[in-house]
Amino acid sequence: MAEEEVAARTEKVIRIQRVFINLLDSYSSGNIGKFLSNCVVGASLEEITEEEEEEDESKSAVLDTSSSRLKEGTFQIVGTLSPGKPEPAFALETYSDISREELLIRLLECDVIIYNITENPKQVEEALWAVSALNEEVNHFEKRKLFILVSTVMTWARSKPLDPDDSDIPFTEEDYRRRKHHPNFLDHINAEKMVLKFGKNIKKFVTYVVAAGLQYGAEGGILHFFFKLAWLGEVPALPVFGDGSNVIPAIHVLDLAGVIQNIIDHVPKVHYLVAVDESVQTLEDLVKCISKHTGPGKIQKVLKENAFLTKELTQNSIDHLLVNLRMEALFVKENFNIRWVSQSGFAENINGILKEYKQSRRLLPIKICILGPPAVGKSSIAEVLTKYYKLHHIKLKDVISEAIAKLEAIVAPKYAREEEDEGEDEEEEDSVEEAQELLDGIKESMEQNAEFVCALDASDEFLKFRVMNLPESVVAGTHYSQDQFLRALSNYRDINTEDETVFNYFDELEIHPLHIDVGKLEDAQNRLAIKQLIKEIGEPRNYGLSEEEKAEEERRVAEERMAREATEEANREHKEAMETAEKIARWEEWNKRLEEVKREETEFLEAQSAPLRNYLMTYVMPTLMQGLNECCKIRPEDPVDFLAEYLFKNNPATQ
Repeated sequence: MAEEEVAARTEKVIRIQRVFINLLDSYSSGNIGKFLSNCVVGASLEEITEEEEEEDESKSAVLDTSSSRLKEGTFQIVGTLSPGKPEPAFALETYSDISREELLIRLLECDVIIYNITENPKQVEEALWAVSALNEEVNHFEKRKLFILVSTVMTWARSKPLDPDDSDIPFTEEDYRRRKHHPNFLDHINAEKMVLKFGKNIKKFVTYVVAAGLQYGAEGGILHFFFKLAWLGEVPALPVFGDGSNVIPAIHVLDLAGVIQNIIDHVPKVHYLVAVDESVQTLEDLVKCISKHTGPGKIQKVLKENAFLTKELTQNSIDHLLVNLRMEALFVKENFNIRWVSQSGFAENINGILKEYKQSRRLLPIKICILGPPAVGKSSIAEVLTKYYKLHHIKLKDVISEAIAKLEAIVAPKYAREEEDEGEDEEEEDSVEEAQELLDGIKESMEQNAEFVCALDASDEFLKFRVMNLPESVVAGTHYSQDQFLRALSNYRDINTEDETVFNYFDELEIHPLHIDVGKLEDAQNRLAIKQLIKEIGEPRNYGLSEEEKAEEERRVAEERMAREATEEANREHKEAMETAEKIARWEEWNKRLEEVKREETEFLEAQSAPLRNYLMTYVMPTLMQGLNECCKIRPEDPVDFLAEYLFKNNPATQ
């Protein structure tokens, strides 16, 4: 009994595995880490029953079933982060900006080390260092460690066909020694060879290389560029670089995580594995599928060189999109137990992939219906809202025109023929079916409920006055001519009576319209109405700013700040100049007044001193000057006493 308890305790300890993954904040590593954190160690060793295969294939359902067992034997995820990135919730520990010595200590604590080099080529050097450092410490390992290098099929990109006469034969794991790398992936293939070399003949250190196809799913990966372009609807057609006939090996990122889970659980004898789904899809197939289900439904083939002009695509991404390679994951398919998310490929599972994408990117579409009489401002308000919320602007007139054009394209050629045979009758029946499908599609799209309904209105006098004041350039070619406008306004009032109106339809669906009387707002540009609508609808639920938009926003803010600072500096300098000029003017005025005061004082003193001066000049100065002259001639010992005696003796008053 005691031996059984020890065995059970030992089994429990063994089933707890610590897994290191580099750059947990990246798309691929993050999804792999999140997947493994919800997987029980050894779960893939159990055969998948038919009942489990029939269950919901979405990965969220798989995570829910395992959430109750998270505390018992799930993989413990640790890993590195890019500087400044937040720690993901599924990670037990994360490391950022640590030395190689400290990182090696962390690696030695783990049972499985996964280095993903599919997204960041700079991680190749760190992966080589890690496998080399671990190999040097192999004698100190207490138990076996696994090193898994997640590489890319681009190391096979220039491989010669297995059969020169049949290029459709796919490569498998068995052909890995014949692989030829793409010129930009020399470091990747060298890393693969080095990892395989270190794992030879060492029981305590087992190494694997997984050549993964183009990864999709969740946030989108490389295909995010096309998803975003389609979602925003800013282009009439999605670009296909080149002729689009190149076959791209691909795999859902969660299926790649499932392959890694199986490697950890099974520890297979084959050390080089290929991870791709079962589809054979070209670049044109992928882009056309995205355009059909998300965007305008059209594609446009452009030169390959145009891809390099796209800032959102890195060189690594472009290489993956332009590769032409057929591969088959034979070993994975025959030996692993994987709960596939997208085994049959991208196009076959587009609905689930698109749902994942919208949830991961938090893309919640907003449906806004704007109704009202002619000239009330529906189009101008819709234009502003579509730009603010990054929505498609669907105009009823354009939808009807496009549908009519499609119907005419289907039906018109039939009437142009004078003679018809039986085969043509069958083609006509097919055309009728296509036309019916088109009409059904229009009906279905028109029945889709809006999320927000805005009811704009204004008095007839206000609308007439607005149209009368429109510039001739705006009115030309529109229904705003006097007769057409009055007729349209009259028709609108006739069909929208109080008892029968489209607003009643939305009220029945509990979508209560927001009524705005544009006439009372007295705003020709409808700014107040737009502000009220945005407040009611809320913040955009769409993509954030792109890198280019962020740079533009930062540039705009910087320019505004510099302009504001320049204005403030100019105002300050102007104020200082004005104050200085005012000081100088006051100083000059003060000096002028001071001089005037001095002059007036001098004149006043001179005027007051004139009688005294006259008196002195008449009675004192003649005798005094004579006395001074005599004093100068004689030079007595006591000149003051001499001068006093002289003045006394020669006083004219006494003579």
